[in-house]
Amino acid sequence: MKTDLFQVNAFTNHPCKGNPAGICLASFSSTHDIDLSNTIWMQRLAKKMGLSETAFLQKGKDMYNLRWFTPICEVDLCGHATLASARVLWETGRLSPNEQAHFNTRSGLLTAKKVQNFIELDFPAEPETEMDPPSDLIKALGCSLIYTGKNRFDYLVEIDSEKEICTIHPDLERLRKLPIHSVIVTAQSATPQYDFVSRFFAPSAGIDEDPVTGSAHCCLGPYWSQKLHKKEMKAYQASSRGGEIVVRIENNRTVLKGQAVIVNQKTRTQHD
Repeated sequence: MKTDLFQVNAFTNHPCKGNPAGICLASFSSTHDIDLSNTIWMQRLAKKMGLSETAFLQKGKDMYNLRWFTPICEVDLCGHATLASARVLWETGRLSPNEQAHFNTRSGLLTAKKVQNFIELDFPAEPETEMDPPSDLIKALGCSLIYTGKNRFDYLVEIDSEKEICTIHPDLERLRKLPIHSVIVTAQSATPQYDFVSRFFAPSAGIDEDPVTGSAHCCLGPYWSQKLHKKEMKAYQASSRGGEIVVRIENNRTVLKGQAVIVNQKTRTQHD
C-alpha cells in the first residue's frame, strides 16, 4: 500500500515553529473498525515519524475518518494534527478551498473551515472539575499550585505567573510514573498581546513536552473564559518552539483558530 506522508507545523505560520504533525493519507478498510494489522502498522509508523502526533486519514462517503497516534499510543483527541490534516486536504486539492473538512473521530464529528489565512476547528469543550492533585504531581512540577482540576484527559494546574511558566523544569521521570495521561500548566499572560499562556507535559504518552496542544485548549478555553469573563481569547503555548491559538467559546463548543505550514512531503509503501 502506497501512502502520502506530510509533515505540517501547526499553530504557526513559520516553518521552524509550532507543533510538527505527521499526516498519512492511505486507503484502509471502509468498515468502522480498522483491522488489527493496520493498527499495528499505524503505531509503528507513528513511532518511526517520531513526532508528538501522526494522523491517519481514510476517505469515507461524506467525511474523512481520522485517527491520531503518539509514538507509543493512540489518543482520543488531537488539535494540531487535525488542523494539519485540514491544511493537507485543501493544499492537495482533495477538498476545494470553500469546502469544510469533516472528520469522524473517537471524539465525534470534528470540522475545520478556512477563515481568510486561518483555519478554524470546531471541537468539544472539555472543562475540568476541581480536584486535589496527587502529592507526587506537586513534587514533579516543583512549584506552588494556585488551582488544580481534571477533565477526562488531563490535569490542569494554574501557577503564579507567566515567568514561572517559562522557567519551570518538571521532573519528567517522576511525571512518567504517575497514573495520569498529561498535565497542562497555565497562568494569566503578563503582556496584553495574550490572555493566557501554558505548557503541556505528557511523558507517559510518549511526549515529554508537546510544543502546541490544541486539545489542551479545549480545557483551557472554558477555564480562562470563566475567569476572564471573555468568550474569545488569544493564547500562547510557551514551549521552546512556541505557538499561538485563538480560542472562542461558542454553544458549549471550543473553536480553535490557527495557521499551519507544510514543510515536507514524500510517498512510501506499507512495508517501508
